[in-house]
Amino acid sequence: MFSRYLLVIVSLVDFLSDFHVSCCDESCTNRTVFTPSSLVVKHGDPTSAICSLCPSCPEDIFNLEKSVGSNVKNGSTITWTVDKMMEWETTPLCYYTKADGHQCCTPLNVTVYKSPDLVSVSFMNHSGPLFLSRDYTLQCEVQNVAPVRSVHVTFFRGQTELGQKQYLSKPQKEPVTEVFTLSISTTKEDHGAQYWCQAKLELGPDGPQTPPMVASKDVTATVYYKPQQLAPSRPDVITLTQGDPLELDCTAVGNPSPSYTWTSLPDGVPPSNSSVLTIQSVASGHEGQYTCSVSNDVGTNTVTFRVAVKPYINPYIVVAVLVAIAGSIAVAFYFYKRSKQHEAVPTVE
Repeated sequence: MFSRYLLVIVSLVDFLSDFHVSCCDESCTNRTVFTPSSLVVKHGDPTSAICSLCPSCPEDIFNLEKSVGSNVKNGSTITWTVDKMMEWETTPLCYYTKADGHQCCTPLNVTVYKSPDLVSVSFMNHSGPLFLSRDYTLQCEVQNVAPVRSVHVTFFRGQTELGQKQYLSKPQKEPVTEVFTLSISTTKEDHGAQYWCQAKLELGPDGPQTPPMVASKDVTATVYYKPQQLAPSRPDVITLTQGDPLELDCTAVGNPSPSYTWTSLPDGVPPSNSSVLTIQSVASGHEGQYTCSVSNDVGTNTVTFRVAVKPYINPYIVVAVLVAIAGSIAVAFYFYKRSKQHEAVPTVE
């Protein structure tokens, strides 16, 4: 009978030694100390910490409360060991109980992390080509990562950083999948650009020296835009002389590649689908207005040229005419002078 009472008493002492009440005081002046003071451990890896009792603290009721792992007490220290950390949320408590029943405890902050299974980038609610000067939303999906509050996502275009995003909702310790977004506005330079994102776990000084990092594959952007002329506009009349060559250039850039149609041409000029209209030798009939329409799936741009043609004058004919005029003037002057001389001679009676 006595042995039964003795067994109950021993069991009660063991129970009390492991018992910790919810009102355990974390603000005691004399506290137990964890080394290290916080832990960052990869899910599935081993870990350990040591709790030390302060010199003035009683050792009779000094223990460690945990939900995983084992602990070994050695005088004023307790070593907590986990062979394989499989829990996502655990906070060991090292405590002692004063003579008056007041408990003082120190929690160990444990962060269990896991790198993402996959990181991918895409355009939200959009597939196919993008269009110039429109707003789009890039989204970076980070799959099965923990803790998500430590994830820093960076968006890139090529090697240019576009912006960073973090998880701002309530803490979540177990692995989750989260989508981070960034708004962009497209330009012509975005055509052919490669967008990607990178998820990095920023775990602080207690984490690994090289933060876990996973990058997405590239997504190549196709940007459609209306044709835009390469050559400057020619608002003035293009004046040529008969026989001169004529070259009208309405080359444009656009995506998809544009097509060209020359319309409103003067009589005698055949239609053309080339970006450059060429006439080897202009005649008076080539004078007039030329209109070039440049089109693709996005839109049409129209360019108008006005051409004037001057008659060609042979310089040899000009010289001959001038010589003839000069000769006529000389002959007229000669006869005029002779007539004046006859008028000046007196008549003899």
